[in-house]
Amino acid sequence: MTEAKSPASAEVPDLPTTSWAVLGMLSHADELSGYDLKKWADWSLQFFYWSPSFSQIYAELKRLEKHGYATSRTVLQDDGVRGKRMYAITASGRTAAAQWVNHAPVEAPVLKHSVMLRAWLGHLAEPDRLREILSEHIGYAERMRKLAEVDAEGADENPDWAYPGAVLRWCIRHYEAERDFAEALLADVDKLATKTAPKKSAKGKGRRAS
Repeated sequence: MTEAKSPASAEVPDLPTTSWAVLGMLSHADELSGYDLKKWADWSLQFFYWSPSFSQIYAELKRLEKHGYATSRTVLQDDGVRGKRMYAITASGRTAAAQWVNHAPVEAPVLKHSVMLRAWLGHLAEPDRLREILSEHIGYAERMRKLAEVDAEGADENPDWAYPGAVLRWCIRHYEAERDFAEALLADVDKLATKTAPKKSAKGKGRRAS
């Protein structure tokens, strides 16, 4: 007699994480268009994972339909001519998404920080330019913190967005820390610039002897 598979051992395709992100967004609503998904990703996912292009979203939707995790239909616009394609998660898609959330391995986050790479190569940088780069990054982190704060407040108004709201609050703390860490690094860079600045020599002053 063949044993029934437990939910933890059920077969789930090895999809990229971006597929699960799109499927997860579909799980929040009855139907969403590609435009809706893009708007939702920019509203929330961009702060901690992904800011997709429309082509990326539609590529993932096509993949999800192929696996039977999503369906789509064309809805006529108000003019009765143009059609808008709407996507919905299927029952098997919801089951697969829950399987991934609950049983996928916990992976270490991948940090690809180009600003830190440039600071790491600070011995090649012009001191003033490196300060500008770090100052620009500090401004970016503060802008993202403010945006996440606004979106978290919006999420708090809708009980269905309790978990995204909690993650957005995590994002606020993340960008606060990113800003503070960059400010500390900028202070370290200033100290290094002082230590490594060439000292002016007293030699060579006055008229050179013939």
